[in-house]
This record gives sequence, structure tokens and C-alpha cells, in this order.
Amino acid sequence: MRDMLVRMGIFGELLLFLWKRKLYWLIPMMLMLAIIIVIIILGSNPATQPFIYSLW
Repeated sequence: MRDMLVRMGIFGELLLFLWKRKLYWLIPMMLMLAIIIVIIILGSNPATQPFIYSLW
């Protein structure tokens, strides 16, 4: 499990830090932030804009 999180880069290290410090309540918040970032990145691409627009 630890190796998988380390391979995720900064996001994986952040999750490991939160898990080690027992800040479990922050993990869902970080996951939602990552999902929103992915939606913003996909929405900036002209090829995927119609699909993202249909979500709203």
C-alpha cells in the first residue's frame, strides 16, 4: 500500500502524511479537491468541454 501511494507523487505523500498524523477527516476533502482539479483540467480542453458541460 505504501509503495502505491509513494508512486502517486505529491498526492500520495500527502495522503501518507495525513494517515500517519491520524487526520482521517482531511482525506475525503483532499480527494474531492483532486476530483475538482481533474474536472477543471478536462474542462479547459476543447475536445472534452461538451462532456464536462453536460455534467452541470
